[in-house]
Amino acid sequence: MAQSKAEAESADPTTAIKAEEEAAYLAKRHRVSPAIVREIMRQIGSSERSAIEREIQRGKARR
Repeated sequence: MAQSKAEAESADPTTAIKAEEEAAYLAKRHRVSPAIVREIMRQIGSSERSAIEREIQRGKARR
């Protein structure tokens, strides 16, 4: 039985809470919406802080 990564993360409530806290922290630090940070996390498939910050900077450079 194969589970997707999102389903596996949703099953553990502490992981979901940590991801939300991380998204809120990064959103405040980079002055973007938490929804944008969550979308970046979903797109790159990683919740690693440095990878998310790189993507935020790339997005800001395009503006």
